[in-house]
Amino acid sequence: MESDVRFFRRRANEEIAAAQRAVTDAARSRRLVLADAFLQRLKAVEACAASSQLDASLAPERAVFPWVVAAE
Repeated sequence: MESDVRFFRRRANEEIAAAQRAVTDAARSRRLVLADAFLQRLKAVEACAASSQLDASLAPERAVFPWVVAAE
C-alpha cells in the first residue's frame, strides 16, 4: 500500500505534468489548483510526521506494557 507522502507527491507531480500538457488556460488553471491542493496536503502530512518524530525523541523512555517495570 502506498504511503500518504508518496501518494500526495505522485499526484501533485501528475497534475503539474498534466497542466504543462493542457491545451486551454482553463484546463491548465484547474490542474494547477489540484496540484496545489496535493502539495498542501503533502506539506501537512510531512509536518505531522516530523512533529510526531520530534515528540517521540523528546519523550522519556517508558515500558510498552504498563505491567512491565522499567529497569533502573
